[in-house]
Amino acid sequence: MTQTSNSLTQQFMMALHTAEDSGDLSALLALHGENVTLHNLTQQDWSGLDGAKTFWERYLSDFETIHSDFTHHADAEDMGVMEWVGKGTLKGGQAIEYRGISVIEHDGQKVTAFRTYYDSAAFLKTAAG
Repeated sequence: MTQTSNSLTQQFMMALHTAEDSGDLSALLALHGENVTLHNLTQQDWSGLDGAKTFWERYLSDFETIHSDFTHHADAEDMGVMEWVGKGTLKGGQAIEYRGISVIEHDGQKVTAFRTYYDSAAFLKTAAG
């Protein structure tokens, strides 16, 4: 475990909170490297800084409000893992709560890859209810 990886993971969590609370992506995007790749449970991949911006804008656009409560995180030399519970309100007013895990890979300075896995069934239950 290194101080750099721990620091970058914690910076990422704080920057995500800022983006969720204010809609301002600048701190979050500043942590992404030029050739970053991003993946979620969809079949789509995003890459580069423009892809990162699109990824995070789309994430926020699903919600009226959202907050990620990080329950655990761990760091390795070039990787950070964050376990979380997302709580908020979808567009249209339905409450949502769902669990997930996100992984960042980094070069010690910037995030080079972001992957997130979450309970997508929570979105289906909410839409059906």
